[in-house]
Amino acid sequence: MHLKSTAAVITLLLAFGPQAGIARDVPRGLKAFYDAVKNGGTCSGSDLLQGGFYDEDDGSKNYGYCRKGMKDKGFYLKGPSSKLANMDIDCDGHQTKGDGRCGGSSDTQSQTRWQDEVKEYGGISDLNAYIHPYIVLGNEGDYHPTFDPRKVGVEPLSIVAVICNNRLVYGVWGDTNGDDGKPLIGEASLATADLCFGKKYNADSGHDDEDVLYIAFSGKDAVPGKNAKWDASSAEEFEESISALGDKLVTGLVSGSNSSASLIRGSRRVHF
Repeated sequence: MHLKSTAAVITLLLAFGPQAGIARDVPRGLKAFYDAVKNGGTCSGSDLLQGGFYDEDDGSKNYGYCRKGMKDKGFYLKGPSSKLANMDIDCDGHQTKGDGRCGGSSDTQSQTRWQDEVKEYGGISDLNAYIHPYIVLGNEGDYHPTFDPRKVGVEPLSIVAVICNNRLVYGVWGDTNGDDGKPLIGEASLATADLCFGKKYNADSGHDDEDVLYIAFSGKDAVPGKNAKWDASSAEEFEESISALGDKLVTGLVSGSNSSASLIRGSRRVHF
């Protein structure tokens, strides 16, 4: 590696390191990536892994899974023009140790999609919507369209970086969208919303603005596995346990370059 490249990566690592375990400000390189995605227009062609999804029941079906600028490193959720995704609240799984904000919803399931994997990795029976910042990705069931992130190399319970409210939050892919309505995207656990926005939302009230960027990473190396503190007692404690891996994945994304995106290290500007 050239000295200039090494220095750039070290700078990025220093930007992440001291803030591990908290909802931190978005580092400069990642903010440039966020801006490039937002201003990159509607995802289309070979960059669009699957489109035709909604981010709300009465909205348009112009949302999808996009890999523009990521090559084979994963994908993100993207809406039309400059829109990204919103954050509806998922309270599936356990709801213990909470304050009641997950109660009363008619759309809550008693288990998450990767319950068996959670048991294997962490020795707990399932994810907890109040404690684990998990993201809902993939669409399964008897409707159209559907999408399985595993087909593009994204593993269950792998790291997902979330840029929300000018903050960077790390979560895991913890659930999928079922066929109990229109094929939707843009949903995360209550713990994720709390880290992003504070305790202002509940099972029936989420973040409506389409300004949240969810970045999923491909490969088995993106899975924290038994290194994560699945038995954490708070969202902050769980996020801290996966932050080192999240920092590594994000640093690899924004410090690299490929045919779809290039990073100008001096200004941290990304061009698609």
